[in-house]
Amino acid sequence: MGLYKHLTGTLQKEYSGEGSKDYNYAAIYREKVFRQRNADSAVIRLERPSNIARARSLGYKAKQGFIIALSRIRKGSGMHRRPVRGRKPKRMGVTKLTRRAPRQAMAERRAGVKFPNCEVLNSYWVGEDGLNTFFEVILVDRASPAVLADSDRRWIASHKHRHRAERGLTSRGKKGRGLKKGRGHEKNFPSQRAHNRTAK
Repeated sequence: MGLYKHLTGTLQKEYSGEGSKDYNYAAIYREKVFRQRNADSAVIRLERPSNIARARSLGYKAKQGFIIALSRIRKGSGMHRRPVRGRKPKRMGVTKLTRRAPRQAMAERRAGVKFPNCEVLNSYWVGEDGLNTFFEVILVDRASPAVLADSDRRWIASHKHRHRAERGLTSRGKKGRGLKKGRGHEKNFPSQRAHNRTAK
């Protein structure tokens, strides 16, 4: 078994809180989420990815021009105030309301705004608690000589990829817009009245 498979298995145990005689994975996960929750800002830069196997699979390279940012997104459907005047409960407009964008796409956009000289390459989930969800976002410096010399990643420095996270051009952004194809994506972003009104 390769190194990345060992790392993936360990992280899966940590995320699920699985017990072990050698390590208390649940305590390790709680401590990590506690540090993430008490960070100084909602978007902070990290020295290295916490899940190197996942980051590498999404295009990260340990070289100049690639940075990792931890982004915190609050759970819930946003601010919906309960009306003061009388209504039927179903007309209050405070239940069954969802955001029109996925939390992961929101995390990518906020990281892109925080680091304006970089473009968002991809992102992945790293944890959550009762109030927040945490994502690590991979960003690439579009002016870095190391990136411009890399034949695999220099496409992101092109002008047509400018602000790709803000325009919903990342993988998660396209999925939230209903642009994925193939079996299983037919209900991703349907019309407002289709599939029992499950549209966003």
